[in-house]
Amino acid sequence: MKSKIEEIFLSILEQTDQVLTVAKLEEDTILLDSGLDSLGFVILVSVLEEELGFDPFSIMDEPIYPDTFGELVEIYQKYGK
Repeated sequence: MKSKIEEIFLSILEQTDQVLTVAKLEEDTILLDSGLDSLGFVILVSVLEEELGFDPFSIMDEPIYPDTFGELVEIYQKYGK
């Protein structure tokens, strides 16, 4: 799941003419410092829902915005089918 999320993340950056501002996406990469803006994050969640078949943020009792790439992956792993 992590590799799929990373693949889509990088694809969204490219599609929205944004640039990864870190050398590599790591577990502790701060999402707001990664180069992906808030619109890019919305697009990322939409594409992940299409690709994976679920939106964990709509399943959660209290949706949270993940701070790091690792937290994002953990959310998808936790709520994945």
